[in-house]
Amino acid sequence: MFNDIGALELVTIVVLAILIFGPDKLPKVIQDVAGVIRKIRAFSDSAKQDIRSELGPEFKDFEFEDLNPKTFLRKQLGENEDLKEIRSTFDLRKELNDVTDAVNGRESDSAPAASAASPATGPDLLKKAAAPAAEQRTPYDADAT
Repeated sequence: MFNDIGALELVTIVVLAILIFGPDKLPKVIQDVAGVIRKIRAFSDSAKQDIRSELGPEFKDFEFEDLNPKTFLRKQLGENEDLKEIRSTFDLRKELNDVTDAVNGRESDSAPAASAASPATGPDLLKKAAAPAAEQRTPYDADAT
């Protein structure tokens, strides 16, 4: 709950509390705040118990933290056997290397024979086109050089 409060912030809160309430009333205020927090926790726990009892035995493993979308997705993706199998057979580094090699015009290790055996049927769109000859240039190309 207070994981994001640093030491300087905590000291500032204590100093402000002493200035506002005074050193003689501060212990009573701390007791009152702690009592309110206990009541809120008790109310929250009883509400959770009521919801669990109303849901029935089918939801005995239900946790309210599962309602958080990140937790729900993490739990569902972690428990799914099909996704575990796909994840174990899929090598992301190899796929990225293949794509990088294809973009750079190099042959990848996975299919060197297939790319060498098939003749190019059209222009290689991955390689940079050569500059047009002087007589083929348009007036706009001449301005660019």
